[in-house]
Amino acid sequence: MPKMKTNRSAAKRFKVTGTGKLKRFKAYKRHILTKKSAKTKRNLRHAAMVDSTNVKTMKKIMPYL
Repeated sequence: MPKMKTNRSAAKRFKVTGTGKLKRFKAYKRHILTKKSAKTKRNLRHAAMVDSTNVKTMKKIMPYL
């Protein structure tokens, strides 16, 4: 059986917390920021957890996390 490969794009986007949850960064913070309120941009700074429905898929494409 060959070694499993990690999906490199996913490995750069997700980190594992100490409790084993997956941490991600929020979208919509790259451009067209002038029409977004300061409150919206401030809330986009903070990381979020990956939804529980997606965790199984993420763990499969990143077997060595």
